[in-house]
Amino acid sequence: MFVSRRSRVATLAACATILLATSACGDDKPEEASAQQVRLYGTDGNMLNSYPAELKERASLVDGMKGTTPLTPLPDDFKSRLRAVNPALTDYLYSAETYDAVVIAVLAAQLAGSTDPAAIAKQIVAVTNDGQRCEDTASCLALARNGQDIEYRSVSLTRAGFTDKGEPATASYATLTFDGQQINDGKTEFVGAGIESAASTKTPPKPKKQRSGGDSDQEPLILGGLLPKTGDLAIAYPPMAAGAALAIKEINAAGGALGKPVTWLDGDDGTSPAVAKATVAKHVTDGVSVIIGAGGSGISRAVLPDVVQAGKILFSPSNTDSGLTDVEDNGLYFRTAPPDSLQGRALADVILRDGSQKIVIVARKDSYGEGLQGTVRDELEKAGIANDRLKLMTYEPPADAKAAPVDFSSGAKEIKEFGADAVLIIGFGESAQVIRGLADAGVQIRQ
Repeated sequence: MFVSRRSRVATLAACATILLATSACGDDKPEEASAQQVRLYGTDGNMLNSYPAELKERASLVDGMKGTTPLTPLPDDFKSRLRAVNPALTDYLYSAETYDAVVIAVLAAQLAGSTDPAAIAKQIVAVTNDGQRCEDTASCLALARNGQDIEYRSVSLTRAGFTDKGEPATASYATLTFDGQQINDGKTEFVGAGIESAASTKTPPKPKKQRSGGDSDQEPLILGGLLPKTGDLAIAYPPMAAGAALAIKEINAAGGALGKPVTWLDGDDGTSPAVAKATVAKHVTDGVSVIIGAGGSGISRAVLPDVVQAGKILFSPSNTDSGLTDVEDNGLYFRTAPPDSLQGRALADVILRDGSQKIVIVARKDSYGEGLQGTVRDELEKAGIANDRLKLMTYEPPADAKAAPVDFSSGAKEIKEFGADAVLIIGFGESAQVIRGLADAGVQIRQ
């Protein structure tokens, strides 16, 4: 599927080259027109139904905005189970990845026969590769209790398992479109990425069969949340929290792990290193074995040294920074979200399909924003967009929820002067200020 999409990118790049050539032949009218209308694009941090509320009375500015996010076609049954946990749910972003992170961690503990993080970590990649295939929590737990190697497949993990680095070998991306102030599911398209052969083939430690009556000498397995209840990424919290709650509910309904119910301790990352570090410290004190989070890649980078020093596991459902693949983690960092090296290609494809000729990529200044920004730039250049037709800009995200909002007035004027016809915004809830700035500068947003 991804091969055909790359072919389409090549075709679009050729078209873009022709357009660039004709626009350089002395007729500057197309350039003037493109400077007056700009298409908006977004990513997983802002392509949510809850995002327009960040613009308040100007929510209509998102109408027509397109973007990509790691997302598989979610079964109606899974959505119904999530809504049973949270009836007010309007988005599903990273709900499947959060659900799977919790289930994989619990299955790894069951196979290890231990709540020791080091023992659990050695089984996490193995849970997803080269065993008896199982696709629901109860049957997977039953196999694991019997000491059976398993190959877990579920809502976010469908084609292949984890790589040796502890992240998905393949991924699915969705192209989303705002129609009015809501994402139009009827316009959503899916594309696959990655290669199945990248999945790990290493042999894990032999699984331990659970003793009759359970492992009475083991303490109950405790998982701790490190999800964005507050801060710039709080708009993504409801589906992630629902995914975690559903997983714990179904795990315990199936008998828990090691003969005991699994305990979940809630925790906020605040989209802030300071808040996240305080949460990690509390989880360590409370005996948590696996921390599910953080929400943002930059937050995980900030807390990972603390987690590793404490000998705990950090397992994120939403980190996409490609640099985290090779981060120093002592084998204790994992993620169910795919790296942005894959998302960058999907985003470039979406932008090229609209025939954009002058593109600005605006990113929050952190490892997530700048990492994805660089990847998209590289993919656009590979597709034939000249360097002088690309402009990279960054902004400092607020330090915390009480800080002043982003001021993008000067950046918006630069974009207007550049004559952009496409603006990709890589950020979280705070990125709405970029759209406000564009409108205030007189940039006409194409709808």
